[in-house]
Amino acid sequence: MLNGLGRLWRIAATGFCFVVFGFLGLLVLCVFFPICSLFYRDTRKKQSVIRSIMHYSMAGFSRLMVLCGCFSLEVRNREKLNRNGLLIVANHPSLIDVVLLIGLVRRMNCVVKASLKTNLFTRGPVKAGGFIVNSDGPGLINDGIASVRAGDHLIIFPEGTRSLRHDGELSTMKRGAANIALRGGIDLTPVLITTTESMLGKGQSWYQVPRRRPHFVLTVMDDIPVSRYLGDAFSEREGDGASGTAGFFNLKARALTQDLGTFFVDGIRCAQASKI
Repeated sequence: MLNGLGRLWRIAATGFCFVVFGFLGLLVLCVFFPICSLFYRDTRKKQSVIRSIMHYSMAGFSRLMVLCGCFSLEVRNREKLNRNGLLIVANHPSLIDVVLLIGLVRRMNCVVKASLKTNLFTRGPVKAGGFIVNSDGPGLINDGIASVRAGDHLIIFPEGTRSLRHDGELSTMKRGAANIALRGGIDLTPVLITTTESMLGKGQSWYQVPRRRPHFVLTVMDDIPVSRYLGDAFSEREGDGASGTAGFFNLKARALTQDLGTFFVDGIRCAQASKI
């Protein structure tokens, strides 16, 4: 009986939070973006202000969902993010992963799906924040490298979409993050996202909440150095990969992407085995 009432409460709370999220998206598009455009002529400064607003909004939204009982949240090794210019890669078990990560890091940028530019509730933040769209192949890599070198924390989900299951099976891994890392000479900072119950996963509607309250754990792992993949070729190219052949980097990107997939699968299964 209590479990049933708890589940009904979480359905209502999740619906309420979705309304709040939509309101925040419209607020960014219709209020904050026009105001910032009036006060800031410099595009990067304007984007920086908008991203800061989004960071605090998503941090507050995450706390709201926790306070409403939608899920519980734990962040491990957060101090590893207290650096500038990180290339953050994470697995993607839930729709709220990006919200949690944006609320976790202040100076951030994201690689997002092109469809988010046309969505009523997300096009405002995507446009105002100047986020990188994944439909532009070569441009994505160059923009990603430039963003990290400018000191941003670039957040990428290599799967490109939510995982098929939350217990270890990933969607097909894309090579965008690996290409940015290799061609820019930038180490990867993995964030392992695990959850005790599947919530807002692939194919799940907002009202399909689990019977028990999920517990999300975000674990910031040790950096993955790209030098182990580039070897001597890295120093010969003076660290930027600009003169490397496409075949060389494609081969290395494939290897790094496969290793990254294995890294996340092993981490998820280990967390499940220990019942996080």
